[in-house]
Amino acid sequence: MTQVTVDSFLAYTFGIIVYFVGVHLNRKYQVLRAYNIPEPVSGGLIAAMVIFVVYVFLNVEVTFELETRDQLLVYFFTAIGLNARFSDLISGGKPLAILLVLTLTYIVIQNLVGISGASLMGLPVEIGILAGSTSLIGGHGTAIAWAPDFIAQGIPNALEIGVASATLGLVIASLIGGPIARYLIKRYKLKSGDEDSVVGITYAREATETLSHLNFMAVILVLHISIIIGWIINDALAEMGIKLPLFVACLLTAILVSNTIPYLFPRMRWPARTRALAVVSDFSLGLFLAMSLMSMQLWTISGLAGPLLLILLLQTIAAVFFILFVLFPAMGRNYQAAVLSAGFGGFALGATPTAIANMTAVTKANGPAPLAFIILPLVAAFFVDVTNAFVIRIALQL
Repeated sequence: MTQVTVDSFLAYTFGIIVYFVGVHLNRKYQVLRAYNIPEPVSGGLIAAMVIFVVYVFLNVEVTFELETRDQLLVYFFTAIGLNARFSDLISGGKPLAILLVLTLTYIVIQNLVGISGASLMGLPVEIGILAGSTSLIGGHGTAIAWAPDFIAQGIPNALEIGVASATLGLVIASLIGGPIARYLIKRYKLKSGDEDSVVGITYAREATETLSHLNFMAVILVLHISIIIGWIINDALAEMGIKLPLFVACLLTAILVSNTIPYLFPRMRWPARTRALAVVSDFSLGLFLAMSLMSMQLWTISGLAGPLLLILLLQTIAAVFFILFVLFPAMGRNYQAAVLSAGFGGFALGATPTAIANMTAVTKANGPAPLAFIILPLVAAFFVDVTNAFVIRIALQL
C-alpha cells in the first residue's frame, strides 16, 4: 500500500475545488436542490468515492492534513457567536429549553438503541455505546477521545469502530436532514414568516450594504480578537480540569464580546449581522464540510462487520422517527420546527456544521428561519458535549 499525504495548503485548495464541484452538481441536477442536499455534501461525497476507488484499484491510501479545516471550524462558530444577541436568546428561551430537553433525552435514547442492537446481535454492549452517542452525536473527536476507555473495557479495536461509525454517521446526517424538512414543509404546507431576513445564520444590516476590503478586514480582525480571547479562556479552563473544544470557548467569547463592545462604543461600526460576516461564515462552513467529507476514509466503513452496520441502520431509523413524531410536534409543527428538524438530523448522526449546512440548504429554498440558527448551535455546540461525556461515563460504568 502506497501512502500519500496531502499537506494542509493543498488540502485547503482541494477543498475549494470540491466545493465548486458540489455547486456545479447542484445546479445541474434538480433532485439535489429539491431534497436540500448542501453543495459541499454533493462535492465532498463524490471526492470521497474517487479516493476510495484509488485506494481499491491503485492500492494508494490518500490522507489529508486538516489543520486548516479545524481553523475554519473555529471561524465558523465564532461568527455564530458574533451574530447572537442576548435579546434573541431571551426571546428564544422557551424553544431553546425545549430543544435542549429533547436533545439530552435523545442522547440517552441513542445509547439505548445502540446497546439494544448490540445485545440482539451478540456483540458487547460497549460496541453499542460506541455506535451510539459516542460516535454519532459526539462525532469523530469524541470517538477518538474515548477510545482508550473502551479499549480498557475490552474492545481492542474501539478506535477503528468509533471512527468508522462517526464517518458513516456524517454521511447519513448530510443526506437525511434536507429530505426530512422537505417532507414536513410539503406535508403541512409550511412557509417562512421572516421574509425580511437573510437566509442562513446572518441578517443583512442594510439592504443596500456594500462589500469592500475594509468590511472583510474588520470582520477578520474582530474574529481574530474573539478567537484569541477564547483560546486564553479555553487554556485556563483546561488547567482547571475543564476540557472543552476550542470552538465552544470562542463561541461563548464572541457572544459576550458582541453584546458588550457595541454598547460601550456605540459609534463603532460593529461587523455583526453584516454581509461581510455572512460571506466569511458561509465560506468557513462550506469549506469545512467539503474538506471533512472529501477526507473520509470510506475503506474503514467497508471493513465493518454486518451487525455494526445494522446498528447504524437502527440508529438512523430511530433518529428519523424521533424527529418526525417527537421533535417536530414539540417544537410547534411550524416552519421553524421543520428547519430545526433538518438541523437535528444533521447533528444527531453527524456534527453541528452538518446541521447548519442542512438548515442553510432548506432556508435557501424555502425562506429564512432565524430562530433555528440561534438556538440549535447553542444546544449542539455547547450543552451536548458536556452532557454526552457524562452519559457515556455512566453507561460504561453500568
